[in-house]
Amino acid sequence: MRILSGVELSEPHWHPAETADLLARGDFDRCLGSVHALPDLRAEPRASPAHVEVGEAYEQRSAIGVVRAYLTEVAALAASDQPFAVLAHLNYPLRLWPATAPPPSPEDLEEEHRAALEALAASGRALEMNTNLPLAPRVLQWWREAGGEAVTFGSDAHEPDRLAWEFQDTAAMVAAHGFRPGPAPYELWGRG
Repeated sequence: MRILSGVELSEPHWHPAETADLLARGDFDRCLGSVHALPDLRAEPRASPAHVEVGEAYEQRSAIGVVRAYLTEVAALAASDQPFAVLAHLNYPLRLWPATAPPPSPEDLEEEHRAALEALAASGRALEMNTNLPLAPRVLQWWREAGGEAVTFGSDAHEPDRLAWEFQDTAAMVAAHGFRPGPAPYELWGRG
C-alpha cells in the first residue's frame, strides 16, 4: 500500500501569502483547492473582506443564489495562479442544501457550472469526483465538453466507515464518460 500526503487549500486565492507559507513547510504529493465560504453580505462595506461558511450563506441569499455565488467563486479560484492540482467538491453547497427548498437540477445552473469547468479545464487542473456526494453525470459531461483532461476521486470521509464510499458506482460513471485509470491506483484518471 502506498499512502500519499496531501493538503486541501480552502480559498487559496484569498490567502496567497499564507498558502505559499504552508506549502513551503511541507512536501505534499497532492494539493487540492476548494471553496468553503462566500463573501459576507452583512459585512460593513469599508471593513476588510469578511466571509461566511457556505452553510451560513443560505441565511443571506436564496438557496439557488448560494450555489450561483459558489460556482462563481470556484471559477475565480480555478482562474487563479494558486498552486493546486485538483479542484475539490464542486457541488459542496448541495451537502448543506436547505431541506425546505426543492433541490436544483444541474441544468438550473448550467451557465455557472460551464464557466467554472471551463476555467478549471483551461488551468490544466483535475476535477475531483467526490464519492460522498457524486457529481451529476451531466456535470461530468460538461467537464469533458470543456476540455477537462483528468479526474480524481475523494470520499471526503470524515468518518472511517465512509472511506471510499460509493467508489465503485462513481468510478463506473466516470468510466462511462470516457475517463480511464492511470497506471497506478493513486494516479489521476485521464481521457480514454
